[in-house]
Amino acid sequence: MDFASLMSKEIAKAKGPTKEAAKPASKYISKREAEEARKAAYLEEQKKLEEERAARAVAKRKREDEAAEEAKEREEKRQRLAEEIRIRREAKEAEEERARRKRLGLPEVAPTADDGEATPEAAESDADDGDDGDIPDVELLPKLRELGEPAVLFAESHSARLRRYRVATGAVVVSLGPIVTTLAPVEEKNMKVPDTVPATSNKKARRYLFRQLASYFNMVLREWEIALAKEDNADTYAGQAARSAMTSSKETMRPLFRKFEKGDLDETILEAIVEIVKAAQERRYVDANDGYLRLSIGKAAWPIGVTMVGIHERSAREKLHGGERGHIMGSEITRKYLQSIKRCLSFAQVRWPPEDVRQLMG
Repeated sequence: MDFASLMSKEIAKAKGPTKEAAKPASKYISKREAEEARKAAYLEEQKKLEEERAARAVAKRKREDEAAEEAKEREEKRQRLAEEIRIRREAKEAEEERARRKRLGLPEVAPTADDGEATPEAAESDADDGDDGDIPDVELLPKLRELGEPAVLFAESHSARLRRYRVATGAVVVSLGPIVTTLAPVEEKNMKVPDTVPATSNKKARRYLFRQLASYFNMVLREWEIALAKEDNADTYAGQAARSAMTSSKETMRPLFRKFEKGDLDETILEAIVEIVKAAQERRYVDANDGYLRLSIGKAAWPIGVTMVGIHERSAREKLHGGERGHIMGSEITRKYLQSIKRCLSFAQVRWPPEDVRQLMG
């Protein structure tokens, strides 16, 4: 290295870094760069949200498929069990009939159909009328003992004892809906209740009415279960509250189903329930709610303020003790299943919305 180069190098070291190297980076960016950065962040966020929505949709479809599969399996199991019960019942009845005819020396009865089973019309007739074929206690008590059942329960009537025998022998079909009942279910097309309650003397018509009511409420509860299974808010407070309301409704409506089975429901309550169900089936939910209010609260005047001052009665005081009394405070059991009926109405108007929006309950 020559002397000039060495001197130039030393002079450069003494002067320090150049202006370009010593210049700090600018803390400002251009508007175009800021817009590009914002756009890139927005696209990244939208991509992430789209992926989350797609994942939720896949999970929801999976839950819906699982719920539909479970409902299908339950229905197949119910049909299978009902068929097995029917076959056992018919075989037992045929065996008893053959033994009875053999004991009395009567000829064998030919089967009512080519395959040896009862015809559908006969089966429907038997299901409609559960009061046929009464068995006196002299014959009924030994039969119950043979089945391992108690002969007599405390305060049990003859009709209740006969029903217990039919359930034990499989002569009564047990419906495996959300609420298990011995009332044979009817198809959805036959659930339309009549305008008026049949007379107490017409036991067959009243029995069919109780089957219609039980089938309708079981259908609403089953649809409620399926709708909750399809929702993806099981972990939220609203989802847990909805499931709790549905479970509570099933439990509190069991006493009502027992009254349907025995046929000892209060006549005023039965008439009101028929009015409510008929209005709900016609999607007149405001009218159904009015029927529920009349059933639960009633139309009797409520005393407000002072009702008796001095020796003279106030005007219209006699109305306080007249009018239709509500059943909501009749008993705790009645109050609970009436509230469950109201919950079923609230779900029904969502599941089967009315054509006229004015018929939506508030």
